[in-house]
Amino acid sequence: MSSVHDKSVLNCIFNPLLPISETICDELLIKLQDEEDISAEGKEAQSLELEGVKATESGDVSYAIGLFTRAIGIAPNRASGYNNRAQAYRLQGNEQAALNDLDAAIRLSDGHGRSGCQALCQRALLYRKEGRDDEAREDLQRAAALGNQFARSQLVEMNPYAALCNAMLHSVMSKLNA
Repeated sequence: MSSVHDKSVLNCIFNPLLPISETICDELLIKLQDEEDISAEGKEAQSLELEGVKATESGDVSYAIGLFTRAIGIAPNRASGYNNRAQAYRLQGNEQAALNDLDAAIRLSDGHGRSGCQALCQRALLYRKEGRDDEAREDLQRAAALGNQFARSQLVEMNPYAALCNAMLHSVMSKLNA
């Protein structure tokens, strides 16, 4: 079992963009679990969302958007419906509608849970595409604080100094393992 000091050292190595006082621990991963709506409406919305995901995967994006819209109508406070529909909008090339839905997902989830974390990452990618790097960085930092590895890697990619440090650390570790 590792000590608090060991975890702090590892945190500095693997999360160079976070302040030393902020650590990513297993306890934070609990925040990624969505609170499930177990009402009949919540279950029906979840079923429609699953059907929408399958339709999206099979290429019927317009039908999927309709399913996600129905799910949102049934359970308008479920962030996942907005998050899923945003992805379908992105596939259609309707980035403004996707941003609107991601904003709603983040607002409804308060930026927590799986849907909130995913929405933060996805909105950050759209922001980066638009050249809005400061806003993208803010969303990625929020998602990274929830333990999202993708967000951490994107933050490193956006920070040339951290990327250089990571490259040097990788080189050192490779030489030690050789």
